[in-house]
Amino acid sequence: MKYAIGIDIGGTITKIGLVSEDGKCIKKTSFRTKELNKFSDYVIKLNKSIDKISLKNIDISGIGIGAPNASKNGTIETPANLNWKGKLNLVEKLKEYINSPIFLSNDANCAAVGEMMYGNAKSLNDFIVITLGTGLGSGIVSNGMLVEGHDGFAAELGHYSLKNMGRYTGLDVQGGLEAYVSATGIKRTIMYMLSKYMNDSIFRDISFNNLHGEDITKAAEKNDFIAIKAYEYTGKILGEALSNFVSFSQPEAIILTGGLVHSGKWILEPTKKSFENNLLPFYRGKVKILTSGLEDKDSAILGSAALVWKNI
Repeated sequence: MKYAIGIDIGGTITKIGLVSEDGKCIKKTSFRTKELNKFSDYVIKLNKSIDKISLKNIDISGIGIGAPNASKNGTIETPANLNWKGKLNLVEKLKEYINSPIFLSNDANCAAVGEMMYGNAKSLNDFIVITLGTGLGSGIVSNGMLVEGHDGFAAELGHYSLKNMGRYTGLDVQGGLEAYVSATGIKRTIMYMLSKYMNDSIFRDISFNNLHGEDITKAAEKNDFIAIKAYEYTGKILGEALSNFVSFSQPEAIILTGGLVHSGKWILEPTKKSFENNLLPFYRGKVKILTSGLEDKDSAILGSAALVWKNI
């Protein structure tokens, strides 16, 4: 059996796991990404975490890393949701400690490769993966091939501008999708709904910084008006955007993954309704919206590890 290390660098949490070729996460660990202000300290912490989950007598075939704004050249460039700015030479720095092959790609591209190998895209040749976490990422597969673009930055759909007005993304794109559809985006929507409606809500006593995604889901389940309105608003925007994305690659399915998807029907039902209502007539009924087929808590690790099997 072959083994790889999968690393998911998220805006909030970095996850590291030892993964077998058949898709089992044998051992894992994590730490808070933002607790390390210096990139050099982050690389040291990452190396120590890799050592922590490595097992004696097991050869590692390689290390796969999924990160926002990752390029084909081993760098992370101007990431919107990380502490560090500019061009970060992650692969070069890690190779000062590690001899194994290292592969780096956009985190949503990793999710797409993981779905092809282990998830709901095993039988699909054309699909889009949308990751709904701290930000919004996307990975596109066309004719069975990952669409990476010239430098690895294809499919940055989170910064697709909806109306060239409204909220700004972390990369200063006005009206960008992830400013509305992400864990951060829905928090902003809760604040907007509180200003728009006078209805009672538990959120009138919760500050923005103390608000978490699971709080919104729990409130919706208790019929909180503001929570339900926030999900309806978010789903409407996401559905409209997804209907536009269909036109440039005509996928068989769009697969949603990430923390926001854990709310289940609250985000999925308004998204699907808006999606079908906004599709061009000849696409209607032909494109499915699915959730990830990977085990939720390990999906990002499995997707990153899948980079190794794709490249060796």
